[in-house]
Amino acid sequence: MTEELRAALAGLTAAYEQEGLRRDAQALSERYRLRTGTGQRLLTGEREAAAYAAARMPATFEAIRAALAWSLDCAGLAPRTLLDCGTGTGAASWAADSLLPLEQVTCLEREAAMRAVGQRLMAAGSAALAGAQWCDADLTADAPLPRAELVVEGYMLGELAGEARIPAARRLFDAAQQMAVFIEPGTPQGFENLRAVREALTSQGAHVAAPCPARCAACPMEAGDWCHFAVRVQRTRLHRSLKGGEAPFEDEKFAYLAVMHEPPLQPCAARVLRHPQIAPGRIALMLCAAEGKVQRAVTKKDPLWKRARKLGAGDAWPPLEER
Repeated sequence: MTEELRAALAGLTAAYEQEGLRRDAQALSERYRLRTGTGQRLLTGEREAAAYAAARMPATFEAIRAALAWSLDCAGLAPRTLLDCGTGTGAASWAADSLLPLEQVTCLEREAAMRAVGQRLMAAGSAALAGAQWCDADLTADAPLPRAELVVEGYMLGELAGEARIPAARRLFDAAQQMAVFIEPGTPQGFENLRAVREALTSQGAHVAAPCPARCAACPMEAGDWCHFAVRVQRTRLHRSLKGGEAPFEDEKFAYLAVMHEPPLQPCAARVLRHPQIAPGRIALMLCAAEGKVQRAVTKKDPLWKRARKLGAGDAWPPLEER
């Protein structure tokens, strides 16, 4: 997280009694676990929204930031306008703002409590975040969305009822002047939701920028396997309290999809699917390439040996600087 967001969350939660926040965070966790995908509203109160922000934003910020960074590298873009769909308390907007010279941010969020908390947090951010336009919007409705160069949804698509996901994804892509990025939980269901979006949008002419490699016509993932990545998130004392654990960190797993109206400028040749297996004098990479899933061994004689030692799941291969 940025220092500005960390400070904003600390200031937000200071206004509430910590035990109440902890109860709300645990109740919300259970609600999201049992009722996600039904289209139901999962929170309505501002203290609940504050608990959600404190418990989830550190992880969702890092996951969305990683997905955006990989997507922007492949796209070769630097968008200046952002449409954040299903904003929640603003993790995607903060993540995009940490990577891009944003000039205009539009946030679509149907829950008044989320909008109120998100606006309070963004007031502590950059000029683009502090001046963001917040709108009450139902993404399952038929009205056209505001347009922006970059359109992002973070952990929203899976909350919709199944029959509403593809129509919503199409509307988000139509609103994107350059690129739309979808980020979902790194679960089999989250991946399947994005695979369905990929198939629907590419059948209408969309170009995949990431994570899929160039010329990858169909997803090679077979039954029982799914494409997902992870980021490590350092926990603050408040974060540990709300999550009910003492571990100083957590790993947030996520899946993502970036699609464009034009072909990406710097598509990757392959993507690292799993953490590299490092042995003396040899690094084994599981890659998603144009021909499907492949194993690649890198030895000390390979010019890219030093770069391979720094790779993690989700990185492009070969590294962008070497292409």
